Amino acid sequence: MSEYGATVAWHLKPDTPFDYESFNRDHEWTLSGGEVVQASASPDFFGCGNKVNPDEAVVAATSSCHMLTFLAIAAKRGLKVLSYIDRPSGKVEKNSEGRVAITSITLRPKVVFEDADLDGPALQKLHDSAHRNCFVANSLNSDIVIEPA
Repeated sequence: MSEYGATVAWHLKPDTPFDYESFNRDHEWTLSGGEVVQASASPDFFGCGNKVNPDEAVVAATSSCHMLTFLAIAAKRGLKVLSYIDRPSGKVEKNSEGRVAITSITLRPKVVFEDADLDGPALQKLHDSAHRNCFVANSLNSDIVIEPA
């Protein structure tokens, strides 16, 4: 159906050491549309805290995919969404195999509709459908929990 790519680039700065605790983790992601994202490792792994890291990118991508899928389903059902705000979180810890992984992602979407007051079960049904059809979520092994606000 589709194929995506990016360039991920890192270079050792001149006259800097290359050992585990001190090498610079800062790097760039150049996406296929030309957008350049400044990235680093998580601060937990000696990275820079004011740049995106792969862990939070996975969490954000999961939320973004769920949102876009939810909006598409709502539009097809004639439900006009005025706003959608999510504050997702992900947990990094050792998985059942003892390897460090993103073991769970929790989405907390707050959706405002125009002229629609969906009750809990109806709103959850929309989120369940979005989750089943979100290809990012379908690509991950971690548990993904959706807690509509």
